[in-house]
Amino acid sequence: MKKRALISTLFTGALLLYGTGDFPPWGDPNAPAARHVSPLYIERSVEDTHVPNVVTAVLADYRGYDTMFETIVIFCAGVVVVSALRRPDA
Repeated sequence: MKKRALISTLFTGALLLYGTGDFPPWGDPNAPAARHVSPLYIERSVEDTHVPNVVTAVLADYRGYDTMFETIVIFCAGVVVVSALRRPDA
């Protein structure tokens, strides 16, 4: 059973590494993910949000709900870890 798990893990890891060959170079401004939304955020962030910092505008305004729910998930995970690791009083 352990051998099968090891083989499937190694196979999955090899597939993931093979798939990274199709990624665009790191920081490429012409990458598909950066073509549409990034220029819009950079050009219109001050006008839309009245915040001079683009990073703050994106996190607090454009993606505010997403950031809030990610924070809630991390908080809940922390509560679960603390609850699971708490020792009962002896």
